[in-house]
Amino acid sequence: MSKIKESSTNFANKQALADECPEVYAANLIGGQWALVICSWLLNGKLRFGALRRLLPNITERMLTLQLRKLEEQNILTRTVYAEVPPRVEYELTPIGYELKPIIKQLESWGKKHQQMNQKS
Repeated sequence: MSKIKESSTNFANKQALADECPEVYAANLIGGQWALVICSWLLNGKLRFGALRRLLPNITERMLTLQLRKLEEQNILTRTVYAEVPPRVEYELTPIGYELKPIIKQLESWGKKHQQMNQKS
């Protein structure tokens, strides 16, 4: 996962768009390959790291960790650590994270329609 240099024009343009356009800001939060699918699984309730890893077999542990941290920093999900042996960690959407549900369902519906349209072509 590469970062854009903060001194670059690309970074400035991306920041300006996000500042001016709430749609771009929101897309930046849940965009990317894994964030949206992680949120989709968490719509069903709390999940442990291992369960998420099994649900997303093609993601590396490092990438899953990075994505979970990013979503936690953005207050989309919470990470709860239980003082047990072995330690138990659960991830759950925050109230604002749960507000993504209708958006995710609408994206799913649109994606299915678009796939069907392209298969007919």
